[in-house]
Amino acid sequence: MRPAALEWSVENCTVGRAMAVLGERWTFVVLREVFNGVRRFDDMRRHTDIPRQVLTNRLATLVEQGVLRREPYREPGERLRHEYRLTEKGFDLYPVLVAVWEWGDRYLADPDGSPVTVAHRDCGATVGVQLVCSEGHVLKSPREAATRPGPGARPFGAQA
Repeated sequence: MRPAALEWSVENCTVGRAMAVLGERWTFVVLREVFNGVRRFDDMRRHTDIPRQVLTNRLATLVEQGVLRREPYREPGERLRHEYRLTEKGFDLYPVLVAVWEWGDRYLADPDGSPVTVAHRDCGATVGVQLVCSEGHVLKSPREAATRPGPGARPFGAQA
């Protein structure tokens, strides 16, 4: 039986478009740093060992795509520099980062466990990601979800 997905074009796929912005190896490492309050280039570089040019390119792409914004600062006696802050578009990636953390904790953590947990600021409980439908039903498994053609779907092979 052919999967129904083969009937629909992927030319305007938003997953593909998102991965064009986010899919490079170091992107979520940079986002992790900014979400953790590390906003300056030199601090990111020291903390992650990302090669200088790679970090420069990743930050430029994230700024260009509106995920981060540059804020000027100047230390006494130093030249003007910039730090990187999340935009609303950037904050919207937090659940994705938490999902990646959860997956990494489940399958890739050291025997002692994860080096980081995500906690609710108010009560201290661990934060996680859940699939919830628009009616408020919490899915117990991804197998309870199904993809369907959306409003932008085009039949495979159709002209845009």
